[in-house]
Amino acid sequence: MVKAVNKRMVLGLATALSLGVGGVAFAQVPPAAPAPQGQPGIPGSGAPVDADNQAVLDALTRTLNIRPYHTLSPAEARRQPTFTDGVNAVLRAQGRPTTPPPGTTERNITVRGAAGNLQALLIRPTGVSGPLPVILYFHGGGWVLANPAIYAGGARGLARNTGAMVISVNYRKAPEAPFPAQHQDALASYRWLLQNAARLGGDPQRIAFAGESAGGNLAVATAIAARDAQLPAPRHILSVYPIAGSDLNTPSYQDSGNALPLSRATMAWFFRYVPRTPADLMDPRINLVGANLQGLPPVTIVAAQVDPLRSEGELLAQRLQAAGVEVERREFAGATHEFFGADAVIADAREAQAYAGGRLRTALGGGAAPAGDGVPAGTDPSSIPTPPPPENPRSGERG
Repeated sequence: MVKAVNKRMVLGLATALSLGVGGVAFAQVPPAAPAPQGQPGIPGSGAPVDADNQAVLDALTRTLNIRPYHTLSPAEARRQPTFTDGVNAVLRAQGRPTTPPPGTTERNITVRGAAGNLQALLIRPTGVSGPLPVILYFHGGGWVLANPAIYAGGARGLARNTGAMVISVNYRKAPEAPFPAQHQDALASYRWLLQNAARLGGDPQRIAFAGESAGGNLAVATAIAARDAQLPAPRHILSVYPIAGSDLNTPSYQDSGNALPLSRATMAWFFRYVPRTPADLMDPRINLVGANLQGLPPVTIVAAQVDPLRSEGELLAQRLQAAGVEVERREFAGATHEFFGADAVIADAREAQAYAGGRLRTALGGGAAPAGDGVPAGTDPSSIPTPPPPENPRSGERG
């Protein structure tokens, strides 16, 4: 059953009036609190977390012994257990497999980024043929962490729910490649897709953007960049709990500052490593709530209630609406950041994927017709290479 509370379609004016456009995070974030944020025994929010979502958080803290990100270097953080690892731990405890569910096939491809080739994961729904709609997907991780394998759960869910192929791009990460490398790679990958979608069995006239967290930001920012470069607009933008500002004093940073798996301290940690200078945090590519949003295609925003990014995503929806952009926002009560890809164990994730997939499917004109095994004609399914292990060697296949 859909929760009625906090799954809002109507935007809250009172919340928007309480938010600032954004401030430089370096000037606002105090030193790390004596008690580690985002850890057991420290309330994460005034709102309770749903039991199935909490089981993943408990697996991360009690079974996998995750450490506070803001106490680690980027290299150490990349070796941490991920939310996907927590999902897999729950599945194992339930005696269930951690392998990907049926309904998709996948293989690695190479796309052209702004400074060279990038790895990407191509996910196709099974049982379809003909030119498929295409979703260009950007994973999360604060522009510092993760890769397409870690965030494959959400991408697979979109492929299953839309009948579209999904291309998840492994853009460059900070601090090795600081801002705006990630945004430059995202735009370059879209240029590449426009030229190569047909070769992959996709329809270059039916492309949407999607992403989670930092990737939710990239989905919107890339549509803005495409507009400014006079490239064809995507049909739709799906932005899941996006980073949309740089103000760490919004209402949700106050009520969910100690939340897992994303805390206020972790966002401050990302903002330490991503920009070249603090001024970059006010660049409209990061600070989307201060960007020119006019002329964008329709946007769907999926939000989690127990998430420091909740308020800026709500403000982004307000700003899109004010700019004349069709926007719909849905917030899931009792859900935390990262829940979207955990459909194997979290009921809200299944519902969110079906909701977002339905919105995308309508915008893309439906999926392709069923036919055979869902791979291009003449392709031997056994020839599709298995994706390599993700950056984090502890991450399983389910995402």
